[in-house]
Amino acid sequence: MVGGRACGPRLGSAVVKSQPHVLGIVLAGGEGKRLWPLTADRAKPAVPFGGNYRLIDFVLSNLVNAGYHRLCVLTQYKSHSLDRHISTTWRLSSVLGQYITPVPAQQRLGPRWYTGSADAIFQSLNLVYDECPDHIVVFGADHVYRMDPAQMVEQHVERGAGVTVAGIRVPRSQASAFGCIDVDASGWITRFVEKPPDPPHVPDDPEVTFASMGNYVFSTEVLLEALRTDAANPDSDHDMGGDIIPMLMECGEAAVYDFADNVVPGATERDRGYWRDVGTLDAYYDAHMDLVSVHPVFNLYNRQWPIRTASPPLPPAKFVEGGSAQESVVGPGAIVSGGTVRHSVIGSDVVVEAGAQVEGAVLLPGVRVGKGAVVRRAILDKNAVVCEGAQVGVDPEYDREQWTVSGGGVAVLGKGARVE
Repeated sequence: MVGGRACGPRLGSAVVKSQPHVLGIVLAGGEGKRLWPLTADRAKPAVPFGGNYRLIDFVLSNLVNAGYHRLCVLTQYKSHSLDRHISTTWRLSSVLGQYITPVPAQQRLGPRWYTGSADAIFQSLNLVYDECPDHIVVFGADHVYRMDPAQMVEQHVERGAGVTVAGIRVPRSQASAFGCIDVDASGWITRFVEKPPDPPHVPDDPEVTFASMGNYVFSTEVLLEALRTDAANPDSDHDMGGDIIPMLMECGEAAVYDFADNVVPGATERDRGYWRDVGTLDAYYDAHMDLVSVHPVFNLYNRQWPIRTASPPLPPAKFVEGGSAQESVVGPGAIVSGGTVRHSVIGSDVVVEAGAQVEGAVLLPGVRVGKGAVVRRAILDKNAVVCEGAQVGVDPEYDREQWTVSGGGVAVLGKGARVE
């Protein structure tokens, strides 16, 4: 029973009745302040990544590849490009009852926006009542990784937990940057703390901590009860990790899922277990650099578990007048005309002209690099222009005077920026 009504059998249940009915909710309303200026005009999950994708494509690919085809994407902050990308790219079969739909904040409970991730779901419970799922997967929208969520759901069902939290093993010395999970020997969560100065360790290794990946599986009735209780608490921040998980932990309902146990078809030994929170400019840049080596740390070319998107209607990339790209990813429609590209990720419709040098850079779609220009260790947002002979990433002091420079020294130009 969900929302006070019993749910009867649905179309096709005789064929798949052994499988639990799962609704996916993707939290995609993040403002992404630490990715500024890339989020000046778009929501964080809509930020382009990897020459051909947007960040949201990774979580949606994981869910769709796992067989979950009823997905609601909760949006809020500057969501136009995100809504358009989902609506035009992620079309499933309505005949089979499949959908991926963006759901903007609708103020169903009064004239207010979402006050936290838990409140976002609470204000959208009509989606749950309409679908009547057995379980609900709640995933974040702004991480780069491969994962088979069905394996996590299977463990959740077998264990009989109210909520299962995906945990990734990180060195304890680095764990203070994450929400950390303390578990007993049986995998039940005993403590959940945000960015602790003294992180807990996993039972089998004192030097390793479970960091929360922001991915959860809930039994539907448990989630509904927790959300109602949380909504009635005026002292709550209405956050999934900060409020809902600790509440269920206190009730003995919360378990951990070890991401190291997840086996994705086609994964290589080098990229198995890869997960990056690209919430900062340096993390975003570093994740791109993981793509470009001969044996990449994260392999985009796994055909057994593809990262799905819709490519723009552009011709193949072209290299003319001696132009070259080495250890780089180059998107469709790009033209390297007499320039040199090294160890970089080049998006679609980018032009690099004669004598230009692009090294260790991330160029988003539509960027133009003029003759003799130099771009090093930089991120250039869509349609940025580096004019003939101009330089980016060569003089750190000059860069800081002109545009954003990350803590790690990466120069970042916003959408449509022009460098004379």
